[in-house]
Amino acid sequence: MSTPPSPTGTARTDGSAVQIGALVPLTRPGWVEAGQHLLAGLELAVREVNDAGGILGRPLELVVRDTAADPQKAAAAVDDLARLGVAALAGEYHSVVARAAAARADALGLPFLCSSAVLDALTEQPTPWVARLAPAQSHGWRIYADFLLGAGHRRIAVAAESSVYWASGAGILRDHLTPRGGAVIELDMRALSPTAVCEELVGHRATALLLLVGHPEPAVPIVKSVRRDQRLADLMIGAPAGQPEFAEWAALLGDDGAAIPFLRYLPEHLSPLGARVGAALRERLAVAPSFVAFEGYDTVVVLADVLRSHGADRARTAEAWPHVAVEGTRGQIRFSRTPGISVWQWAWAPVQVADRDPAAPDRFRILHTG
Repeated sequence: MSTPPSPTGTARTDGSAVQIGALVPLTRPGWVEAGQHLLAGLELAVREVNDAGGILGRPLELVVRDTAADPQKAAAAVDDLARLGVAALAGEYHSVVARAAAARADALGLPFLCSSAVLDALTEQPTPWVARLAPAQSHGWRIYADFLLGAGHRRIAVAAESSVYWASGAGILRDHLTPRGGAVIELDMRALSPTAVCEELVGHRATALLLLVGHPEPAVPIVKSVRRDQRLADLMIGAPAGQPEFAEWAALLGDDGAAIPFLRYLPEHLSPLGARVGAALRERLAVAPSFVAFEGYDTVVVLADVLRSHGADRARTAEAWPHVAVEGTRGQIRFSRTPGISVWQWAWAPVQVADRDPAAPDRFRILHTG
């Protein structure tokens, strides 16, 4: 699916619009709910930019492309958007898809501010064209590993599907936990049913199971199977990739979806800006906004600031990343070169380990911060 550009605000202009290409998963097998939250944040910020006069009197427009979690579709969308003359790219949630988009943006010389994808190696080589708001996977997942150790878990099983993202996550956990007395037991979900996962957990005497798998399949069936196995009553289920953040998780799992710690990129207390934006996003989405919606909003805030200061020239936008100093919904955003990260990186957005409260699954508890 693709949608033509359309104004999302009320700015008056004597010139043409400044266009931003938005890459968003809006159809399966993409994580549609995450895509909807990301797009809601992008659109809200564009509307507010235009209500405040746009980009030096020119309206800001989103040109939305659905990536559907398909790297090839995303790369083709980048080519299409570059031909249309967009000033920059924004968005994407899935790391493997963002990596494909970043490679094309780098090759074409098109600035790309990645909103949500966390894979460390977003590009093969350092690039001046790509910047990222979300914390790198190695940063967030190490914080999650510290949470596991602090909670007393040493025998940790990971139910993992085959992908670069999941393999990277498993490697980060193993590298961080093993020197500290932990053991990571990998369960290959290409070969195991949810029932077989339970047998493996019992056999390995695991105290925690981490879901390094897609949502809703096979994550939801795994959770249901584990919750119903009395031998695993004391097992902690975790989801570092953030699956329990979204309303669909609670709708599909109910009480079974509570007490499953996950990573989210929000501060413990929102600033006045964050609270205002959160209220507007809630009204727009009709549910509590996820951290992904805030990432979308902050993406446009940064790009609008750069475009106002440096114009819509692509090279000048790329040159501006190290000079950004913008107040976002989750703190001041600045980009730097971070060791091991190939793109300009906000180091770092706030990181929480949270879960849904068993006493009220619509309420979140903050268990750990980093």
